[in-house]
Amino acid sequence: MHDQGYQPVPPHFEHSRSFGDLLGTIDTQTMRRIPWNNNIPHFIVDFVDPDTMKPLDFCPRGLLKTILKKYSDLELFPMSGMEFEFFQFRESPQSLVSKNGVGLEPLSQGMFGYSLLRPAQEQKYFNQIYDDCLQYRIPLECYHTETGPGVYEAAIEYADTLELADRAHLFKTAVKQIGAQHGIVPCFMAKPYQNQPGCSGHIHFSLRNINQENLFYNPKGGKDAESLVTDSLRHFVAGILHGLPSIMAILAPTINSYKRLVANYWAPLTVSYGFEHRQTAVRIITPPVCSPSATRIEVRVPGADVNPYLASAAILACGLEGIVSKLEPPVQVSEPGSDTSGRPRLARSLQEAVVKMMDDNSFARKVLGNAFVDHYGTTRLHEVRNWSVAVTDYELKRYMETM
Repeated sequence: MHDQGYQPVPPHFEHSRSFGDLLGTIDTQTMRRIPWNNNIPHFIVDFVDPDTMKPLDFCPRGLLKTILKKYSDLELFPMSGMEFEFFQFRESPQSLVSKNGVGLEPLSQGMFGYSLLRPAQEQKYFNQIYDDCLQYRIPLECYHTETGPGVYEAAIEYADTLELADRAHLFKTAVKQIGAQHGIVPCFMAKPYQNQPGCSGHIHFSLRNINQENLFYNPKGGKDAESLVTDSLRHFVAGILHGLPSIMAILAPTINSYKRLVANYWAPLTVSYGFEHRQTAVRIITPPVCSPSATRIEVRVPGADVNPYLASAAILACGLEGIVSKLEPPVQVSEPGSDTSGRPRLARSLQEAVVKMMDDNSFARKVLGNAFVDHYGTTRLHEVRNWSVAVTDYELKRYMETM
């Protein structure tokens, strides 16, 4: 980030301090044309070790493909959808620097969630996002204003998990490039403002068999929600809940991520799950809220700053461990609308999250491997170190005159 090397140096780079090359292999199935840039072709690459030609442990897309291979070997096929909330400012890269990121002009004023007025005031920009993303193979199920000045939300159409992760990854870049043409800067920070809700990056998951049947839905169930889900869903959720504390550094990867995970702002704080419960870490969605084929779970911990590949890989790896080992949820189900504060608290900071992930016996090491955890954990320690020596606006305002 900002063209700075990691300190301490991640294990993979210890032998390559001279900035050695990596090899990128083109995935031709990802070919797209960029409609806002003269329809030039665009491909996604996977990084491999130039000596062994094996996927690099720290390549996010490669890690996800490795986890998905474990599913396909069992004839299981995850499907995913993703939502991004993000602030937008009538600014430029130059004004962000000159203003030091402070006093920015939001795209619109006030709290106008699901408004029909605010998009009409930026109709060309709003329509171009919809139209160009569709041409760019990022179909949006919905796109609307959310709570907060200049905040929009995009729900990216569900697909197999690798395709969805590609769409989510490319969506951020697409919106930023299109926004630049309109004098707008989208922001995918988890929490730009202390007194505003944060920006989520919720991810939905379901599981299909080789016949494309939803393995989370129980067709023999009764009227109550719990009877409509299968043992596979219960074990999948259990794996996520067991692993959640040790993958927090992936789902909430920055210092700022944890400013979103606070009380009273619709963000989950605990190891918890429930049916149609929007304060739990995992929300289970069943009929009649959705069709039987759309029975799924929503992981509500990630913010908009999440890496879709890493988050999907970590969640699916935990879920698979739950299915294979037939794990049971470590906490009781939370009833709709109930208080979840009695459940185990998730990490309050990136440092706390990294310590749990890098523990010798962490769930993350078990499902993602030591090589990835050691590398990724080191990059997060770099973030913590930079934060620990930063002098912030808060400190200047609080101590400059009074100390």
